Amino acid sequence: METNILVIGRDAAILAVIQRLINAHEGWHATTVSTEDEAITALKQRTYSIVFVSAGFSAQEEETLRGKLKNIDPQVTVTRHYGGGSGLLENEILGILQKGKQ
Repeated sequence: METNILVIGRDAAILAVIQRLINAHEGWHATTVSTEDEAITALKQRTYSIVFVSAGFSAQEEETLRGKLKNIDPQVTVTRHYGGGSGLLENEILGILQKGKQ
């Protein structure tokens, strides 16, 4: 089963790294976008298990975006990704996925 993960951020280099790390994991597929409108469109076109909000969005922007995305798909987990090594990202994803199975 494939796990789709949407990542929204304003730093192209960070998005590229996150996408590479996620896509390196078997069964995970990352889509990256850089604007709120792109995130909304992506969520309307595909089901995502997780939406990571990455660099470049303020807490207020994140909260507004979270509300809009949850309105489209109340089941999606929207969370902030603060960065860190590949192990941290993998553990974040595995933790979210495990919570969803409970």
